[in-house]
Amino acid sequence: MIFVLNKNKQPLSPCHSAVARKLLKTGKAVIHKKYPFTIRLKELKTSINKAEFRLKIDYGSRHTGLAILYGSKVIGLAQIHHKTNIKSNMDSRRAMRRTRRNRTTRYRKPRFNNRKRKEGWLPPSLQSRVDNIQNWVAKLQKLCPLTHISYENAKFDTQLMQNPEISGIEYQQGELQGYEVREYLLEKWNRKCAYCGAENVPLEIEHIIPRARKGTDRVSNLTLACRTCNEAKGTMTAEEFGCPEIQKQARIPLRDATLVTATRWKVYNVLEKTGFEVECGTGARTKMNRIRLNLPKDHHFDAICVGASTPDKIIFKTNSVLHIKAKGRGSHCRTNLDKYGFPRGYLSRQKSFFGFQTGDIVKAVVPKGKYKGIHFGAVACRKTGYFDIKNKEGVRIGQGINHKDCNILSRADGYEYATENLEVDGIPPTTKVIGILP
Repeated sequence: MIFVLNKNKQPLSPCHSAVARKLLKTGKAVIHKKYPFTIRLKELKTSINKAEFRLKIDYGSRHTGLAILYGSKVIGLAQIHHKTNIKSNMDSRRAMRRTRRNRTTRYRKPRFNNRKRKEGWLPPSLQSRVDNIQNWVAKLQKLCPLTHISYENAKFDTQLMQNPEISGIEYQQGELQGYEVREYLLEKWNRKCAYCGAENVPLEIEHIIPRARKGTDRVSNLTLACRTCNEAKGTMTAEEFGCPEIQKQARIPLRDATLVTATRWKVYNVLEKTGFEVECGTGARTKMNRIRLNLPKDHHFDAICVGASTPDKIIFKTNSVLHIKAKGRGSHCRTNLDKYGFPRGYLSRQKSFFGFQTGDIVKAVVPKGKYKGIHFGAVACRKTGYFDIKNKEGVRIGQGINHKDCNILSRADGYEYATENLEVDGIPPTTKVIGILP
């Protein structure tokens, strides 16, 4: 199904791809947007929409599934890939800022004590996820006449996930009631090195899954090790170090569950401001519906099954899913560094060159030379006017392409796109790709 807008860019009911192809071929419509594919009619069409289009959202810490349903018909599927490197980028930026402050340059006064946080503030790594959902609900609202929203407002009980038998006052007491962390670990591991079994030697607190590998400081991820084993293990996990039995004692990481729990009501408030009726569903109901409909486990399929509004039978009117990867609109850092942290090149402060911007999807028709032919991909702009082009796998397919040979297909909007064919019984296969992932 293809999204359709009228002459004034008001959303109309989506149409079949064959109808859209005919409208484009006869000149009655033009391509309005590539991702998701949308056409705009040249005539002013006004229609009273009595149909109900429901947007369903399966929120996750790394991926969020989106599905648009018209009754029992699935007319659109998408999956948002959230940014997961914000914390590491901010740590790197903070380290550079602190080194600048200590150089023999003008004094830079620290500013970490004179800032106030607004009410409802979230860390940037969490706010990014909320903003991605808010942006795409607004985008789809402009392309499709949505009437309802279904949202999986899941809450994860992290204590119950660690100990399924926990109840009553144990919730308040916690795992270390009456213990200090070190004493608790000494008793738990019988005052021995967990790896070599050494006794009567100085023991150090050690992470089963290292902090460098996104391990947490939860007690279930801590053990005791002698200095020799601790240094030999380094940044390996216990399983990689040859002790899988210790790895099994580490609980499942709860970082993703905590992120969703911390932001679930923030997302709900954002959806409520759209003015649509918001239906909330639980994770248990989503799983029950998915099993009943015999769908695979994936975020875009989970989105179909969110809430009590899930129909008893679904009909797929689409055979592909659009993957939306959040990349941002550039970098604050204008200096490239080598592996030792020394500058090896400087980036221009200018963002647009000859009407192009890095990340734009272009069609390049090269008349002669080594790269003669037609190329589709993401462009990397240069001040000289000779650009590089990369395909969806990130492989360079053109170098030094003149900007005069390039035509814009889609402007960079902070996201990268790719399509994946659905693998569900009853859905015809397709080889058509409508998105290019730079």
